[in-house]
Amino acid sequence: MLKKIRVLVVDDSALVRSLLAGIINRQSDMECVGAANDPLVAREMIRELNPDVITLDIEMPKMDGIEFLGRLMRLRPTPVVMISTLTERGAEVTMKALELGAVDFVAKPRIGVADGLNELSNQIVEKVRIAASAQIKRAVSIATRPSAGAPEASVARPLATLTGRVSTEKMVFIGASTGGTEAIKDVLTPLPADFPAIVITQHMPPGFTTSFAARLNGLCRIAVQEAVHGERLLPGHAYIAPGGKQFRVDRSGANYVAVVEDGEPVNRHRPSVEVLFRSGAKVVGRNAYAIMLTGMGNDGAKAMKEMKDAGSYNLVQDEASCVVFGMPREAIAHGAADEVLPLKDISAALIQKLNGSSDRFRV
Repeated sequence: MLKKIRVLVVDDSALVRSLLAGIINRQSDMECVGAANDPLVAREMIRELNPDVITLDIEMPKMDGIEFLGRLMRLRPTPVVMISTLTERGAEVTMKALELGAVDFVAKPRIGVADGLNELSNQIVEKVRIAASAQIKRAVSIATRPSAGAPEASVARPLATLTGRVSTEKMVFIGASTGGTEAIKDVLTPLPADFPAIVITQHMPPGFTTSFAARLNGLCRIAVQEAVHGERLLPGHAYIAPGGKQFRVDRSGANYVAVVEDGEPVNRHRPSVEVLFRSGAKVVGRNAYAIMLTGMGNDGAKAMKEMKDAGSYNLVQDEASCVVFGMPREAIAHGAADEVLPLKDISAALIQKLNGSSDRFRV
């Protein structure tokens, strides 16, 4: 008999608890084993029921969800999916939840909660399934982590730097999904300020990528921002695909420029890694590097192979360091990887390759 995913719902609204329990119990592969109206009750239920996944609200009595999440991930790491209206209204709170170790989030509708949650039911159960298979690690105390705006010296970075002048033709393409916000941070923070332009697609809905970019900008020596249509893509900058838009690279004369548009979903995603990487194969060719980070599904795998065939050098995150190995696994299966590395080694490998292979790029 198939083992069901055991889910604990934590929310101060009796209506939301009932709706989420109903959505979960309608699935053949999962069951709601309990529902708690505040984190103190949840703490006892976790000890008693040992759930596989927790859905967690943010704004609750006695202890807010962020404080509870931080304690949970330090003391008893468990896959968590945030389900809260605050994840929509306060994208910075969502970024904090992901930083603390939440696997993913769903934005609960502000009005029409019953109809809204039922409309989101497929998204909710898909993210619970992904969370159940995610690799969760014990979190470092948030007090020991650098925050956005912290002095540069507080951010741990390897000593590797670029040697010599970097060609403006070189460009790095990054794709990620579940678990990717922290993985992208770990790749970007060690990079020097004069690093080639970086373009990034992280699966994320509208309203969240602005806060994500701002957080990274406060941590990195390179400048990080949302991509703007028609803007020139410059060295020393990283550009993040806006949520709900497709993002690709094109040329305007001798320059690379951002194309941000209302395209159809690709592989069910908008933004899609496939769209960005395909433009890398077509426009940048052997001047490109591609990096595939943690995420569920196969988005970007075929286009990453197209990039490799066009001459790019491709790095893929290994299974042990991924939250979800789906996208990296598919990239490897498609023959798109030149190297498969732990997340902690990707930045240094990229810098080393740039330092040692400058003659393989057109100028």
